[in-house]
Amino acid sequence: MKGASPEPALSHRPPAPLAADVLDRPPGYHDLHPDVSMNFQLNRWLSWMTPQALPDVAETAAGVRGYADFTAAFMELAARLQAEGRSLDAALSYRAADFFLLPDDERRPRARSRFVELTRRAYGIRDGQRIAVPYPGGFLPGYRFGEPDRGSIVMFGGFDSYIEEFLPVMLAMAGHGYQVIGFDGPGQGGALEDHHLHLTPDWHRPVGAVLDHVGLDHVTLLGISLGGGLAVRAAAREPRVDRVICDDVLTDFLAANLRQVPPAVRAAIRLLRITRAGHLLDAVAARRMRHDLLAEWGVTQGLHVLGVTTPHEYFEAIARFTTADVSSQVLGDVLLMAGAADHYVTGSQLTDQIAGLRRARSITARVFTHDERAENHCQVGNIGLSVRVMLDWLAGLDDRDRAAPPGHPA
Repeated sequence: MKGASPEPALSHRPPAPLAADVLDRPPGYHDLHPDVSMNFQLNRWLSWMTPQALPDVAETAAGVRGYADFTAAFMELAARLQAEGRSLDAALSYRAADFFLLPDDERRPRARSRFVELTRRAYGIRDGQRIAVPYPGGFLPGYRFGEPDRGSIVMFGGFDSYIEEFLPVMLAMAGHGYQVIGFDGPGQGGALEDHHLHLTPDWHRPVGAVLDHVGLDHVTLLGISLGGGLAVRAAAREPRVDRVICDDVLTDFLAANLRQVPPAVRAAIRLLRITRAGHLLDAVAARRMRHDLLAEWGVTQGLHVLGVTTPHEYFEAIARFTTADVSSQVLGDVLLMAGAADHYVTGSQLTDQIAGLRRARSITARVFTHDERAENHCQVGNIGLSVRVMLDWLAGLDDRDRAAPPGHPA
């Protein structure tokens, strides 16, 4: 298999610059664009930028009318910030531009490579902190920081993320005494773009490959966005997972997708799926894609991520990304996180997930609110708070386990 690189035996200790920045920055969710989805994505990238980037992003977003404008404007902003030596802000501007590019756009590889390169530069990532996990068909790229003084955390993103986006979270957790391994699984980041590995609901397979590669037996899984559902699926079938953090909860990916379209279109898609009218479903989807840029981007990106060729295959594929069939097999401790105003995932998915975890050792649910400025999907607006909640939860479990009498379960 091609694509592996040597992994020098260097320390995995995190670099000092920016390591705790995600915990220290003030909260804030900004009104930058009238389109709800576009505004969320703008705030998503701002969550990782320096505070100085807000005026640049606000000015750039003010002239954006559609995805083509968005991409061109942020490519231009990225180039300017890079020329000014602002590596982190330039990196996230390239990522913003990359996000709405369709898979066959010739600008996409350049935007992605600059995002990855500049992000690594900004955080001082060394070769010895990178990993390449052997996996059927290629490799899963990732990073390893810290030492397992307080345990090991294995984390990953969701449907449209690169693991490099979460370097600040990884570094912050490593700075609190954890060994943190983050990776792109099939359908994500470098695993998709460099090795053409497609998203799978059998998430215990990539998690198992990572645990084999780094030699771990007892870990906490942290899944972001769709990763929250993937984490539950992996924990159900991977006995080396002791604790699970779902940030956010996502029990039904098809339902989350259909929430983004009008009720009539939603009903039509559900009916055509049930009746297996694939050609008609393709026609409905094609018409929607012609009139809705978000639908065009979402379905086109979905075909790329899942390795399918038609909209009806896409909907059939994402219908497999549920947790109802596996939740009862999760035996460890689970932290469920949700935003009170998440525009992707309904609150009912949180209650469904709680109900499904019938055999979990413990369940903690945390709903983030508007007053905390963390009510959005994955707590965009106050990610520092979400990380502190995770760390406090882990510390509480450690206290519980230390207090357990010898030979008795905690």
